[in-house]
Parts: sequence; C-alpha cells; structure tokens
Amino acid sequence: MIRVLVADDESPARDKLQRWLGELSDIEVVARAEDGLQAAACIDQLRPEVVFLDIQMPGLSGLEVAAQLEQATAPLIVFVTAYDEHAVKAFELNAVDYLLKPYDKERLLKAVTRVRDRFGDKQARAPAVATARAQTGSSERLLVPEGERLQLIDSSSIDWLEADDNYVHVHAAGRKFLLRRTLQDLLVQLGEQRFARIHKSAAVNIAAVSSLTPLFKGDYEVSLRNGAMLRLSRRYKDALFARMGH
Repeated sequence: MIRVLVADDESPARDKLQRWLGELSDIEVVARAEDGLQAAACIDQLRPEVVFLDIQMPGLSGLEVAAQLEQATAPLIVFVTAYDEHAVKAFELNAVDYLLKPYDKERLLKAVTRVRDRFGDKQARAPAVATARAQTGSSERLLVPEGERLQLIDSSSIDWLEADDNYVHVHAAGRKFLLRRTLQDLLVQLGEQRFARIHKSAAVNIAAVSSLTPLFKGDYEVSLRNGAMLRLSRRYKDALFARMGH
C-alpha cells in the first residue's frame, strides 16, 4: 500500500484527488493539508511515501515545503499547479510528475503510474528537494517543532547547530529545537555561506561569533553573541578564519 498526502489550498481539488486516489486498491490517502505549514507537519508526523503538493499555497509554498525536506528521507513528490509556467518548473525539478489544473482522471492515473514505477527507487526522492532549494535559494526561514506543531523561525536568529546522530539541536534566540535531520543536509538548506562548521558535530552562524580565543594545539574557543562558548577544532580553523576575514 502506497501512503499518500494530498496538499492543496482549494477544497474541491483536495476532494477530487482524494476521491480518485481512493478508488485505487494500492493507494491510501493518509492525510489532507490545506496550506504549506500543515503539509510540512503532516510529512513530519505521518511520513507519507508520496505527496501530491500544490505549488501555490498560503504561508509556505509547495516549493518551500519541498526545500525544507531532507533529501535522503523525502517522499516522492507530484507537484500540482494551476499555472503552466510553474508546471514546467515543477517538471524540471525532477519531481515524479506534475498535474496541471484542471486535470482529468486519465492524467492523474498517468501520474500514479509514474509513482508506482519509481516507488522503490530511493534515489528518485532527492532531486526534487535539491532543485527546490536551488529555485528558492538558501532558506531564510526554518521549520522547527514547537510541541505538536511546526513553526517558522528566521534563519538569522540561529546561533549554532549541534549534531546528535541523525538529529540536530538548533540553538536560536535562547531556545533549543530538535530536528530529525543530518547536520550536513541542514547546512546545505540554510546556506553554507552563512554557517560554518567548527567541529565535525557543530556549526555556527558566522554572524553570531563575537570572539575567538586561542587554546592549545591549534584549537580555539569560540564565543557567541548568546554567551555560549564552543570549541573550534584546528581542522576547521583555516576555513572559519577565511570566512571571517582573519
């Protein structure tokens, strides 16, 4: 059974997709979302294997939702749009397929066939995320969990990132958020020109660094604007110094 999320801000479109998909024996619609934040929350909590994702949605667009996903664990994406120019971009994003509104049942079934063909190919999940990031640029906002919900925080408010296996602790404005992400993938999303590794399991917002103090054997102590004191490994020293103009 293929678990599907339907994300569209138009109720008739959601109803039609759910009705037609519900007629297929190997498809299960596990949730519906009416905006980008809700779609992202459903993906995070329910882990659907396929998302029919409307490009134009309030709060967070379909492209922005895709850009927030981790490439290795993202669902297969079928973009849905009412605008032809966006449909062309969606197809270029290496999504599984796209649906141009108003679509008919035959066109939907063709998209489902493409989903079935690529369902077992984990490498088919990453290109849509990678190219969505290229289309939207470095994320100015980051989705983080807040209790049972997700919220957007400004990327500029992040002081540092701390890896913990396949999770990352995001330290921002005196708060800490836990993301089920890898540090490397999060750095790619946020923009590696703004953030720099200081250790294999830590990275800092370069704008948050207030001072650097030499320690021993080439290591440094990094003082941040929030008062945190971190260790800069000599392995990453030259790269950080070059970025900071030292």
